[in-house]
Amino acid sequence: MSGNTFGQVFRLHSFGESHGPALGGIIDGCPAGLELDLHFIQSELDRRRPGQSHIVTQRKETDTVEFLSGVWEGKTTGTPIGFLIRNGNQKSGDYDHITDVYRPSHADYTYDIKYGIRDHRGGGRASARETVARVTAGAIAKLLLRKYGIEIHAYTSQVGDIKLLKDYRELDHQVTETNAVRCPDPLIAETMIRKIEQVRKEGDTIGGVVSCFAKGVPPGLGEPVFDKLHADLGRAMLGINAVKGFEYGSGFEGVKMRGSEHNDAFVKKEGNIGTLTNRSGGIQGGISNGEDIYFKVAFKPVATLMQKQQTINSKGEAVEMTGKGRHDPCVLPRAVPIVEAMTALVLADHLLRQKASKI
Repeated sequence: MSGNTFGQVFRLHSFGESHGPALGGIIDGCPAGLELDLHFIQSELDRRRPGQSHIVTQRKETDTVEFLSGVWEGKTTGTPIGFLIRNGNQKSGDYDHITDVYRPSHADYTYDIKYGIRDHRGGGRASARETVARVTAGAIAKLLLRKYGIEIHAYTSQVGDIKLLKDYRELDHQVTETNAVRCPDPLIAETMIRKIEQVRKEGDTIGGVVSCFAKGVPPGLGEPVFDKLHADLGRAMLGINAVKGFEYGSGFEGVKMRGSEHNDAFVKKEGNIGTLTNRSGGIQGGISNGEDIYFKVAFKPVATLMQKQQTINSKGEAVEMTGKGRHDPCVLPRAVPIVEAMTALVLADHLLRQKASKI
Protein backbone atom coordinates (compact mmCIF):
# COMPACT_ATOMS: atom_id res chain seq x y z
CA MET A 1 0.00 0.00 0.00
CA SER A 2 3.05 2.31 0.29
CA GLY A 3 3.34 2.95 -3.45
CA ASN A 4 7.01 1.93 -3.57
CA THR A 5 6.51 -1.38 -5.41
CA PHE A 6 5.94 -1.77 -9.14
CA GLY A 7 4.78 -4.87 -11.04
CA GLN A 8 2.76 -8.03 -10.36
CA VAL A 9 5.10 -10.93 -11.22
CA PHE A 10 8.35 -9.16 -12.09
CA ARG A 11 8.34 -6.73 -9.17
CA LEU A 12 10.59 -3.86 -8.11
CA HIS A 13 10.59 -2.37 -4.63
CA SER A 14 12.80 0.72 -4.44
CA PHE A 15 14.19 2.63 -1.47
CA GLY A 16 16.42 5.58 -0.65
CA GLU A 17 16.62 9.37 -0.85
CA SER A 18 18.63 11.85 -2.87
CA HIS A 19 20.93 12.83 0.01
CA GLY A 20 20.84 9.63 2.05
CA PRO A 21 23.76 7.17 2.15
CA ALA A 22 22.41 5.07 -0.73
CA LEU A 23 19.51 4.14 -2.98
CA GLY A 24 18.58 0.67 -4.08
CA GLY A 25 15.95 -1.90 -4.70
CA ILE A 26 14.74 -5.46 -4.44
CA ILE A 27 13.63 -7.29 -7.58
CA ASP A 28 11.37 -10.26 -6.96
CA GLY A 29 9.96 -12.65 -9.53
CA CYS A 30 12.91 -12.65 -11.92
CA PRO A 31 13.29 -16.21 -13.29
CA ALA A 32 16.34 -18.23 -12.31
CA GLY A 33 19.12 -18.82 -14.81
CA LEU A 34 19.15 -15.38 -16.45
CA GLU A 35 22.74 -14.43 -17.20
CA LEU A 36 23.43 -10.94 -15.90
CA ASP A 37 25.62 -8.81 -18.13
CA LEU A 38 27.04 -6.51 -15.47
CA HIS A 39 28.74 -4.31 -18.06
CA PHE A 40 25.41 -3.72 -19.81
CA ILE A 41 23.61 -2.96 -16.52
CA GLN A 42 26.28 -0.41 -15.57
CA SER A 43 26.18 1.14 -19.05
CA GLU A 44 22.43 1.73 -18.61
CA LEU A 45 23.10 3.50 -15.31
CA ASP A 46 25.82 5.55 -16.99
CA ARG A 47 23.24 6.78 -19.51
CA ARG A 48 21.11 8.10 -16.64
CA ARG A 49 23.80 9.37 -14.28
CA PRO A 50 24.33 13.09 -13.59
CA GLY A 51 27.35 15.00 -14.84
CA GLN A 52 27.54 13.19 -18.20
CA SER A 53 27.42 16.37 -20.32
CA HIS A 54 27.29 20.16 -20.05
CA ILE A 55 23.50 20.28 -20.55
CA VAL A 56 22.61 18.23 -17.46
CA THR A 57 23.18 18.61 -13.72
CA GLN A 58 26.86 18.67 -12.77
CA ARG A 59 26.44 16.51 -9.68
CA LYS A 60 29.20 13.88 -9.93
CA GLU A 61 28.06 10.34 -9.11
CA THR A 62 29.56 7.12 -10.44
CA ASP A 63 26.24 5.33 -9.85
CA THR A 64 28.09 2.03 -9.43
CA VAL A 65 25.65 -0.80 -8.69
CA GLU A 66 26.41 -3.43 -6.05
CA PHE A 67 24.41 -6.68 -6.08
CA LEU A 68 23.77 -8.05 -2.61
CA SER A 69 21.66 -11.14 -3.29
CA GLY A 70 19.87 -13.22 -5.88
CA VAL A 71 22.91 -13.70 -8.14
CA TRP A 72 25.33 -16.63 -8.17
CA GLU A 73 28.17 -17.16 -10.62
CA GLY A 74 26.77 -14.49 -12.89
CA LYS A 75 23.22 -15.83 -13.09
CA THR A 76 19.99 -15.10 -11.27
CA THR A 77 18.99 -17.68 -8.68
CA GLY A 78 15.24 -17.03 -8.68
CA THR A 79 15.44 -15.48 -5.21
CA PRO A 80 15.06 -11.72 -4.53
CA ILE A 81 17.77 -9.64 -6.18
CA GLY A 82 18.97 -6.95 -3.78
CA PHE A 83 21.11 -4.10 -5.09
CA LEU A 84 22.58 -0.82 -3.87
CA ILE A 85 23.84 2.42 -5.45
CA ARG A 86 25.73 4.55 -2.97
CA ASN A 87 25.53 8.35 -2.95
CA GLY A 88 28.90 10.05 -2.93
CA ASN A 89 28.57 13.66 -4.04
CA GLN A 90 25.80 15.26 -2.01
CA LYS A 91 25.99 18.96 -1.18
CA SER A 92 23.17 19.11 1.34
CA GLY A 93 24.10 22.64 2.35
CA ASP A 94 22.75 23.84 -0.99
CA TYR A 95 19.27 23.20 0.43
CA ASP A 96 19.61 24.93 3.82
CA HIS A 97 17.69 27.93 2.48
CA ILE A 98 14.55 25.84 1.90
CA THR A 99 14.41 24.01 5.24
CA ASP A 100 11.04 25.66 5.92
CA VAL A 101 10.25 26.94 2.42
CA TYR A 102 8.07 25.26 -0.18
CA ARG A 103 9.59 25.45 -3.66
CA PRO A 104 7.06 26.25 -6.42
CA SER A 105 5.86 23.17 -8.37
CA HIS A 106 7.93 20.80 -6.21
CA ALA A 107 6.65 18.09 -3.89
CA ASP A 108 7.77 19.99 -0.77
CA TYR A 109 4.29 21.13 0.31
CA THR A 110 2.46 17.93 -0.63
CA TYR A 111 4.99 15.66 1.13
CA ASP A 112 4.81 17.86 4.23
CA ILE A 113 1.01 17.75 4.23
CA LYS A 114 0.88 13.99 3.63
CA TYR A 115 3.53 12.84 6.12
CA GLY A 116 3.95 15.77 8.51
CA ILE A 117 7.70 15.58 7.94
CA ARG A 118 9.94 16.02 4.91
CA ASP A 119 13.56 15.64 3.90
CA HIS A 120 14.30 18.98 2.25
CA ARG A 121 17.73 17.91 0.96
CA GLY A 122 17.36 17.58 -2.80
CA GLY A 123 13.72 16.69 -2.43
CA GLY A 124 14.42 13.50 -0.47
CA ARG A 125 12.34 10.61 -1.77
CA ALA A 126 10.65 12.88 -4.34
CA SER A 127 13.96 13.44 -6.13
CA ALA A 128 14.49 11.96 -9.60
CA ARG A 129 17.62 10.38 -8.14
CA GLU A 130 15.31 7.56 -7.04
CA THR A 131 15.15 6.47 -10.68
CA VAL A 132 18.58 4.78 -10.39
CA ALA A 133 16.65 1.83 -8.94
CA ARG A 134 14.25 1.81 -11.89
CA VAL A 135 17.09 1.87 -14.43
CA THR A 136 18.91 -0.98 -12.66
CA ALA A 137 15.79 -3.15 -12.58
CA GLY A 138 14.90 -2.09 -16.12
CA ALA A 139 18.32 -3.21 -17.36
CA ILE A 140 17.70 -6.69 -15.93
CA ALA A 141 14.23 -6.69 -17.49
CA LYS A 142 15.85 -5.78 -20.83
CA LEU A 143 18.18 -8.79 -20.53
CA LEU A 144 15.15 -10.99 -19.96
CA LEU A 145 13.29 -9.48 -22.92
CA ARG A 146 16.32 -10.04 -25.16
CA LYS A 147 15.77 -13.77 -24.73
CA TYR A 148 12.47 -13.30 -26.56
CA GLY A 149 13.75 -10.94 -29.25
CA ILE A 150 12.18 -7.81 -27.75
CA GLU A 151 14.01 -4.50 -28.17
CA ILE A 152 13.16 -1.09 -26.69
CA HIS A 153 14.37 2.26 -28.03
CA ALA A 154 13.58 5.74 -26.73
CA TYR A 155 14.83 9.13 -27.89
CA THR A 156 14.27 12.86 -27.44
CA SER A 157 11.76 13.98 -30.07
CA GLN A 158 11.00 17.48 -28.81
CA VAL A 159 12.61 20.22 -26.70
CA GLY A 160 10.35 23.21 -26.19
CA ASP A 161 8.97 24.05 -29.63
CA ILE A 162 11.76 22.21 -31.50
CA LYS A 163 10.22 19.00 -32.87
CA LEU A 164 11.61 15.98 -34.66
CA LEU A 165 8.78 15.34 -37.11
CA LYS A 166 10.09 12.18 -38.78
CA ASP A 167 8.40 8.85 -38.09
CA TYR A 168 10.46 6.62 -35.79
CA ARG A 169 10.78 4.08 -38.62
CA GLU A 170 12.63 6.64 -40.77
CA LEU A 171 15.35 7.32 -38.18
CA ASP A 172 18.78 5.78 -37.57
CA HIS A 173 18.58 4.93 -33.88
CA GLN A 174 22.29 4.13 -33.75
CA VAL A 175 22.76 7.91 -33.77
CA THR A 176 20.73 8.50 -30.59
CA GLU A 177 23.64 7.97 -28.19
CA THR A 178 26.11 10.07 -30.22
CA ASN A 179 24.87 13.46 -28.98
CA ALA A 180 24.18 14.95 -25.56
CA VAL A 181 20.43 15.39 -26.02
CA ARG A 182 19.83 11.82 -27.33
CA CYS A 183 18.06 12.78 -30.53
CA PRO A 184 18.57 10.46 -33.55
CA ASP A 185 18.65 13.38 -36.01
CA PRO A 186 22.05 15.16 -35.70
CA LEU A 187 20.85 18.49 -37.14
CA ILE A 188 17.77 18.66 -34.91
CA ALA A 189 19.93 17.55 -31.98
CA GLU A 190 22.26 20.54 -32.42
CA THR A 191 19.31 22.92 -32.44
CA MET A 192 17.93 21.30 -29.28
CA ILE A 193 21.29 21.54 -27.52
CA ARG A 194 21.63 25.24 -28.37
CA LYS A 195 18.12 25.83 -27.01
CA ILE A 196 18.95 24.10 -23.71
CA GLU A 197 22.23 26.06 -23.43
CA GLN A 198 20.37 29.33 -23.97
CA VAL A 199 17.72 28.47 -21.39
CA ARG A 200 20.36 27.45 -18.86
CA LYS A 201 22.26 30.74 -19.27
CA GLU A 202 19.03 32.57 -18.48
CA GLY A 203 18.64 30.60 -15.24
CA ASP A 204 15.53 28.95 -16.63
CA THR A 205 14.44 25.44 -17.65
CA ILE A 206 12.57 23.78 -20.53
CA GLY A 207 10.51 20.65 -21.13
CA GLY A 208 9.90 18.35 -24.06
CA VAL A 209 8.91 14.90 -25.27
CA VAL A 210 10.51 11.46 -25.24
CA SER A 211 9.28 9.01 -27.89
CA CYS A 212 9.61 5.27 -27.40
CA PHE A 213 8.96 2.10 -29.38
CA ALA A 214 9.29 -1.61 -28.67
CA LYS A 215 9.95 -4.11 -31.46
CA GLY A 216 9.44 -7.86 -31.39
CA VAL A 217 6.68 -7.80 -28.78
CA PRO A 218 4.62 -10.97 -29.29
CA PRO A 219 0.83 -10.79 -29.57
CA GLY A 220 -1.13 -11.59 -26.44
CA LEU A 221 0.51 -9.45 -23.74
CA GLY A 222 -1.93 -7.51 -21.54
CA GLU A 223 -4.44 -8.39 -18.81
CA PRO A 224 -7.92 -6.91 -19.38
CA VAL A 225 -9.81 -5.31 -18.01
CA PHE A 226 -7.93 -3.23 -15.45
CA ASP A 227 -4.35 -4.20 -16.36
CA LYS A 228 -4.48 -3.45 -20.06
CA LEU A 229 -1.02 -3.18 -21.56
CA HIS A 230 -1.38 0.47 -22.57
CA ALA A 231 -2.86 1.30 -19.16
CA ASP A 232 0.15 -0.20 -17.38
CA LEU A 233 2.52 1.60 -19.75
CA GLY A 234 0.69 4.86 -19.02
CA ARG A 235 0.91 4.23 -15.28
CA ALA A 236 4.62 3.47 -15.59
CA MET A 237 5.33 6.65 -17.54
CA LEU A 238 3.16 8.94 -15.43
CA GLY A 239 5.00 7.65 -12.35
CA ILE A 240 8.27 9.14 -13.63
CA ASN A 241 9.25 12.49 -12.14
CA ALA A 242 8.18 15.55 -14.19
CA VAL A 243 5.93 13.59 -16.58
CA LYS A 244 2.75 15.44 -17.55
CA GLY A 245 1.38 13.41 -20.43
CA PHE A 246 1.26 10.01 -22.15
CA GLU A 247 -0.17 9.06 -25.53
CA TYR A 248 0.18 5.87 -27.55
CA GLY A 249 -0.53 5.02 -31.17
CA SER A 250 -2.31 7.83 -32.98
CA GLY A 251 -2.91 9.53 -29.63
CA PHE A 252 -4.66 12.90 -29.63
CA GLU A 253 -4.09 13.31 -33.37
CA GLY A 254 -6.42 10.35 -33.91
CA VAL A 255 -9.46 12.40 -32.89
CA LYS A 256 -9.17 14.32 -36.17
CA MET A 257 -9.83 11.16 -38.21
CA ARG A 258 -12.96 9.25 -39.06
CA GLY A 259 -13.20 5.60 -38.16
CA SER A 260 -12.82 4.64 -41.81
CA GLU A 261 -9.41 6.35 -41.77
CA HIS A 262 -8.30 5.29 -38.33
CA ASN A 263 -9.09 1.55 -38.31
CA ASP A 264 -6.13 -0.80 -38.65
CA ALA A 265 -6.78 -3.26 -41.47
CA PHE A 266 -5.43 -6.76 -40.78
CA VAL A 267 -3.21 -8.31 -43.45
CA LYS A 268 -0.94 -11.33 -43.78
CA LYS A 269 2.71 -10.30 -43.48
CA GLU A 270 5.52 -12.86 -43.80
CA GLY A 271 3.26 -15.63 -42.59
CA ASN A 272 1.97 -13.63 -39.62
CA ILE A 273 -1.00 -11.39 -39.00
CA GLY A 274 -0.14 -7.69 -39.23
CA THR A 275 -1.75 -4.31 -39.86
CA LEU A 276 -1.36 -1.76 -42.64
CA THR A 277 -1.25 1.40 -40.51
CA ASN A 278 -0.77 0.43 -36.83
CA ARG A 279 -2.60 3.50 -35.53
CA SER A 280 -3.42 1.34 -32.50
CA GLY A 281 0.20 1.58 -31.41
CA GLY A 282 0.56 -2.19 -31.32
CA ILE A 283 -2.21 -2.65 -28.75
CA GLN A 284 -5.88 -3.53 -29.26
CA GLY A 285 -8.33 -4.26 -26.48
CA GLY A 286 -5.48 -3.76 -24.03
CA ILE A 287 -3.53 -6.67 -25.58
CA SER A 288 -0.46 -6.51 -27.83
CA ASN A 289 -1.17 -7.45 -31.45
CA GLY A 290 2.39 -8.21 -32.55
CA GLU A 291 3.07 -4.85 -34.19
CA ASP A 292 5.55 -2.30 -32.82
CA ILE A 293 4.35 -0.63 -29.64
CA TYR A 294 4.99 3.09 -29.74
CA PHE A 295 4.12 6.05 -27.53
CA LYS A 296 5.19 9.52 -26.41
CA VAL A 297 5.86 10.94 -22.95
CA ALA A 298 5.65 14.67 -22.16
CA PHE A 299 8.01 16.13 -19.53
CA LYS A 300 7.45 19.52 -17.91
CA PRO A 301 10.22 22.10 -17.44
CA VAL A 302 12.33 21.41 -14.33
CA ALA A 303 10.78 23.19 -11.35
CA THR A 304 14.04 24.50 -9.83
CA LEU A 305 15.01 27.83 -11.42
CA MET A 306 18.11 29.95 -10.89
CA GLN A 307 15.78 32.95 -10.71
CA LYS A 308 13.86 34.72 -7.96
CA GLN A 309 10.41 33.23 -7.34
CA GLN A 310 7.59 34.07 -4.96
CA THR A 311 6.42 31.27 -2.64
CA ILE A 312 5.47 30.59 0.98
CA ASN A 313 7.09 28.96 3.98
CA SER A 314 5.70 26.35 6.38
CA LYS A 315 4.02 29.14 8.39
CA GLY A 316 2.14 30.35 5.33
CA GLU A 317 4.19 33.52 5.07
CA ALA A 318 5.08 34.96 1.65
CA VAL A 319 8.80 34.69 0.93
CA GLU A 320 11.15 35.08 -2.02
CA MET A 321 13.58 32.34 -3.00
CA THR A 322 16.16 31.52 -5.66
CA GLY A 323 17.23 28.01 -6.55
CA LYS A 324 20.71 26.88 -5.59
CA GLY A 325 22.80 23.81 -6.26
CA ARG A 326 23.14 21.57 -9.30
CA HIS A 327 20.05 20.93 -11.39
CA ASP A 328 19.09 19.86 -14.90
CA PRO A 329 17.94 22.70 -17.18
CA CYS A 330 16.09 19.99 -19.15
CA VAL A 331 15.35 16.43 -18.01
CA LEU A 332 15.02 14.95 -21.52
CA PRO A 333 18.57 13.58 -22.06
CA ARG A 334 18.56 11.64 -18.78
CA ALA A 335 14.89 10.71 -19.06
CA VAL A 336 15.44 8.60 -22.20
CA PRO A 337 16.95 5.59 -20.34
CA ILE A 338 14.33 5.94 -17.60
CA VAL A 339 11.49 5.68 -20.14
CA GLU A 340 13.17 2.61 -21.62
CA ALA A 341 13.61 1.06 -18.17
CA MET A 342 9.97 1.49 -17.19
CA THR A 343 8.86 0.11 -20.55
CA ALA A 344 11.06 -2.94 -19.98
CA LEU A 345 9.59 -3.49 -16.50
CA VAL A 346 6.04 -3.43 -17.88
CA LEU A 347 6.79 -5.76 -20.80
CA ALA A 348 8.78 -8.21 -18.66
CA ASP A 349 5.97 -8.32 -16.11
CA HIS A 350 3.30 -8.94 -18.75
CA LEU A 351 5.47 -11.49 -20.56
CA LEU A 352 5.73 -13.57 -17.39
CA ARG A 353 2.01 -13.10 -16.64
CA GLN A 354 1.14 -14.29 -20.14
CA LYS A 355 3.00 -17.55 -19.54
CA ALA A 356 0.49 -18.34 -16.80
CA SER A 357 -2.62 -17.27 -18.72
CA LYS A 358 -3.28 -20.48 -20.66
CA ILE A 359 -2.28 -24.14 -20.77
